[in-house]
This record gives sequence, C-alpha cells and structure tokens, in this order.
Amino acid sequence: LVGEKANLEYNFKAGDEVLIAPIRSCGNCEFCTKGQENLCPDFHIPGESAEGVQADFIAVPAKYVYPKPDRLNWDEAAALPLAAMTANHMITRKAELKAGQWILVYGASSGVGSAAIQIAKARGAHVITTVGTDEKERLAKDLGADFIINYTKQPIGKTVRSLTEGRGVDVVLEHTGEKTWNESLRALRKGGKLVTCGATTGPFVRIDLRALFIRHQQLIGSTMGTFQDMQEIIDLAQQGKLKPVISKVFPFGKIREAHDWLEQGKQFGKVVISFGD
Repeated sequence: LVGEKANLEYNFKAGDEVLIAPIRSCGNCEFCTKGQENLCPDFHIPGESAEGVQADFIAVPAKYVYPKPDRLNWDEAAALPLAAMTANHMITRKAELKAGQWILVYGASSGVGSAAIQIAKARGAHVITTVGTDEKERLAKDLGADFIINYTKQPIGKTVRSLTEGRGVDVVLEHTGEKTWNESLRALRKGGKLVTCGATTGPFVRIDLRALFIRHQQLIGSTMGTFQDMQEIIDLAQQGKLKPVISKVFPFGKIREAHDWLEQGKQFGKVVISFGD
C-alpha cells in the first residue's frame, strides 16, 4: 500500500494497492535513457545484488511503483513481476515472437515457463512446452500450451521436429542450460532464435560453430526486463491474459519449509512467502 507521503507526481494516493518493479538502475546512463534499464552498468535485482523485500515494511523510490492489477489477489501480485518480466523481455524484445510462429518453452512448471506460455499464447504463437510428470502435463494444458513433451518419456528435439513436420521451432526459450542444450539446438529451425536466461542444470555447453553459421541460428542471452516489460505484463494481467501460477503459500515463520519444497521440485509455478496473519 502507498504511504501517506507518496509522491503525487506519480498519481498515487495513500491506500492505493501497488506492485514494485524488481529492478534497480541509475536512470541516466545511455541505456536507461533508451528504456534499456537491464543493460545499465548499475543494474541490480532486489534480493540478488541489492536489498530485497523480505520484510514487513520497505521504502521504495516512486519510479519503481505500479498499480496492482485488479484481477490479481495479493499472492498472485507478489508472484507476477520478476518471472513475467523475464519471460516477456525474452519473448517480445529478444525473440520478437510473432503470431503464427512456433516456440519451445522449457519448464512449464517454473515461474518463467508458466508465464512464457501465457505470454506466447497472447501473441498468437503455437506453444510446445516440457514437463517431467503427468500432473504437470495437465496443468500445462490449463495454461494453454498446444503440445506438451514429457521429457522423461520423449526426446525433446526429435519430438519437436515431429510436431513441426521436420521444420523445428522459430524460438527456443530456455533457462535450463547444460543438460538440455543439445536438445534445444535440435529443436531450433534454420534461422531460429534460442534465448536463454538461466543455467539450472549447468553453465557449460558445447557448440559446433559450423552448424551455427550454416543454419543461420542466433543464440541470445537475456536477464530480467525493463520498465516497459513491467507495464506490459501488468496490462496482460489486467486483461485476464496472464495470471501467475501459485504452487503454495507459506507463512514467513515456515520459510525453511518453503525452501525445502523448492529443493524437492514439488512446485508447479511460484512459491510465495506471506507476512500476513
């Protein structure tokens, strides 16, 4: 909630329900002035390289504050910004995904994956995603994925080729890294774009440069997003086209259990820590 001394320049009043953009940047460098805040030399993510928000009360500069979408409850609102900004930036800014194109989204049960499926469908794309259990397959269908690959039963690259009649996908959106890298390249069409934002299974991969340049493929790195991405995901949420998937809500007193839950891979979507009663 916005406090009594909220800066009126930003059109907020005391009691307004708000979200905060999970980025910090200088605001005046060559990148910030062009709306590329995540390229800022002084870019930080709260909770990673800057102080986070795991507290009862925090003070945040007004430029990072946005109206909370009415369609979202507080748990959903808390889960929206970071994962959805990351997914939106990868899809819209880096991959420039268009209606009718095919995209492979890794990890339907992850925060980035579940957001990416919804954002890609909102843009009119055909979405293939990956899961590791039958339960997660059902939930991926509910998110709107057109095709689901259970990677414990099917090879990812070969299955993608079959689904696209041998062509491959236009975009691979991945955050898994080492163990899936070869499958990602097998799934990617000539001239396609692979956008990565993580390395959860390992950071080191091998690339045959000859295959890369002969197939005109692009490998693109991406971290978080910009103020524009923040506004776009809020708009999608307000339109009912994007809703964070909440796996479980833990009270602050059980934060250790929340970390154990994540480590065991039990979640589908986001895990939220609540400071409420």
